[in-house]
Amino acid sequence: MIRVVYPDLLGADRGRDILVGHLPSACEHGLSFCRAVYHTTPRGDVVPVAGGLDAGLPDVAVRPDLSTLQPLPWEPGVAWCLGDTFDPATGEPAPEAPRALLRRVLESAEEYADRAVTPIVGPELEYFLCEADPATPSGWSVYGGATGNVYSAGRRGDPDGHLLRTLRTLADLGIGVIAGNHEFDGGQFEINLDHSDALDAADRAFRFKAAVKETARREGRLATFMAKPFNGLGGNGFHLHVSLTDAAGHNVFADAESPDGLSATARHAIAGLLRHAPALSALLNPTINSYKRFGPDTLAPWLIDWGHDNRSAMLRIPPERGAGTRLELRLGDASANPYLAVAGAVAALLLGIRDKPEPPPPLEGYGYQEDSAPGLPGTLGAALDALESDAALTGLLGAEFTDAFLTYKRNEIERFRQHVTEWEFTEYAFLI
Repeated sequence: MIRVVYPDLLGADRGRDILVGHLPSACEHGLSFCRAVYHTTPRGDVVPVAGGLDAGLPDVAVRPDLSTLQPLPWEPGVAWCLGDTFDPATGEPAPEAPRALLRRVLESAEEYADRAVTPIVGPELEYFLCEADPATPSGWSVYGGATGNVYSAGRRGDPDGHLLRTLRTLADLGIGVIAGNHEFDGGQFEINLDHSDALDAADRAFRFKAAVKETARREGRLATFMAKPFNGLGGNGFHLHVSLTDAAGHNVFADAESPDGLSATARHAIAGLLRHAPALSALLNPTINSYKRFGPDTLAPWLIDWGHDNRSAMLRIPPERGAGTRLELRLGDASANPYLAVAGAVAALLLGIRDKPEPPPPLEGYGYQEDSAPGLPGTLGAALDALESDAALTGLLGAEFTDAFLTYKRNEIERFRQHVTEWEFTEYAFLI
């Protein structure tokens, strides 16, 4: 069997299992899916995005990318590969396809940087592991919930050895897993992936999330990359370490003659990420829940700032220099679609390199003083407005994708506005 998977707008894996004998036909003609898969909510409702319901729910076709074929360690006799989505009528990539969007941005790299450059990305993702618990409103509670096991390994914070099993499974999957540890809160884990060119990094981050969720299901558990799944606990981050190499493989962010070791190109890239940060929030913090992760003393950024080896800044410059010179964008949360997160980050730094703005002075000290820097959007609605108004960034992302994404996400806000939450009932029902 071959499992052909591709990301929807949320970054969830959609796909189909096919018999090996059907693979040549799938590669030639593609596998047909309803285009509305890109417009479908997590609960299965279809959002009226242009080209879906209004067009009679037409097809898209998904063609397997056999260069990504990989055996599944947890499914004997099954290999999976990524698929590329296209319009069967035109042969062009589907406008909502996240993998195609990232490719379009990367094709602009040489034009915007005025030379051949390759964006290199190292993804860092966090998640919570949950146990079934019918006594809770959600039906789930935190696994191994003892507190205080910050940045630890072993059975103290992981009594059933989940992390070791997961690391071994992911190593067999060949997606560049390096290491993992228990994170800040009970039941929270971080697993690091190696750096590579931007498309490969996004492919691996996408497969990583799908694999972690699938292996957790096999244990009867839930792995969630939701930005902030529990009150009283921290959130799940999705940090991107980004650098650029030239045609000779040299790191163009490095400059040994500069006082801080950063080149002019690196400074312009920093300024570009800061300038477009409000719009980037829509892509890197893409849910209503995302904005409950932000705030003072959360180690999640809420101000638009940068600093040298400063984890309280939105954009941290790690201390390595030379070939290791890079920018760590700490804005994103783990609910972000890896392709959209990487595409947005690369687009913003390319715009900075093209336009050559200079960044403000770097943050000194602890970065949660409200008057020290402009604030990031505080809600999904504000982030979507910022994305819509950022003509330079949306010009690089493409009008069709931007319109579809804004329509889809604004529908999410409208559905939330109409939903009565448990908090509202608890707050008002007994007294009012």
